[in-house]
Amino acid sequence: MKTYKNLFKEVYSFQNLHLAYLKARKCKRYRKDILKFTYNLEENLLKLKEELLNQTYQHGEYKEFIVCDSKKRHIKAAPFRDRVVHHALCNIIESIFDKGFIYDSYACRKNKGTHKTIRRLEKFIKSSNDKLNSKIYCLQCDVSKYFDSINHKILLEIIRKKIADKKVLWLTDEIISSSQEKQDTGIPIGNLTSQLFANAYLDELDQFIKHQLKIKYYLRYMDDFLILGCEKKELNWIKEKIKEFLKIGLKLDLHPKKANIFPINKGISFLGYRIFKNYKLLKKETIKRFIKRIKVYKKRLNEGTMTQKKFNNSLQSWLSYADFANSNHLIKIFNIH
Repeated sequence: MKTYKNLFKEVYSFQNLHLAYLKARKCKRYRKDILKFTYNLEENLLKLKEELLNQTYQHGEYKEFIVCDSKKRHIKAAPFRDRVVHHALCNIIESIFDKGFIYDSYACRKNKGTHKTIRRLEKFIKSSNDKLNSKIYCLQCDVSKYFDSINHKILLEIIRKKIADKKVLWLTDEIISSSQEKQDTGIPIGNLTSQLFANAYLDELDQFIKHQLKIKYYLRYMDDFLILGCEKKELNWIKEKIKEFLKIGLKLDLHPKKANIFPINKGISFLGYRIFKNYKLLKKETIKRFIKRIKVYKKRLNEGTMTQKKFNNSLQSWLSYADFANSNHLIKIFNIH
């Protein structure tokens, strides 16, 4: 396996740091912390460069908050200067890891995303129905408390398989350990680096499933993944093998209530949709969340705490998401206007 050296100069180069700054401020440029950093931009970027070059850089403290969407999430937001460093590192190392990932890993990757995941699953459903010629089952799993359970030592070992530059490894370790609550466990959901590291961590599972278990119909979106097969007994065996691999190799557990086997003719609930062989619907929970959210947005609009433009953008984003499904639920959505 090829390892990469002499990367650190690329990470701390002024050009890369400036690009990282532009990416980190995207769609957020008027926030106070970003405006403050921007006011002395050249000076701040040169200071970051010097700290990285001399290896005196230390990650700042996180702001913590709870986000309630499909489920309650504990988010940690890094200071803006640290988010610049996250982007600077990912600019250089992301492609190194990404080209080794399997095709059917879809979260937080360029030219992938939710819609391509669903289209691929639809293709799997049709193809498996045609080729397996029998009742098709789905094994659908979720890793329990994934980001909180990532083991730092194992993660660094995985990174060292690709990266041999000691200074890049020093910076990586500084970021990984920056929000440590439990000793050597957990990475913050809010970091750009965490998305890359989380994909690299579960790529170990992807490789095991594809190359050792030799599963054809498998795809993963971060810590949610599924497998299609014609034998329920075989899928139970695969499930046990996966549980064993995760426990021993990665110190992870499957969510006890979200590791299920069921016939696909009942529909597969995935990423906010319910997918069948010839059509897909929005999940009821997804619609309920939208209606609840849009009522909050309308209240903010009336109070003047949200602009009409932001409200329209949020609504349009939702309609694009909903329009991807074969659904009449859009009529219900318009009834709330």
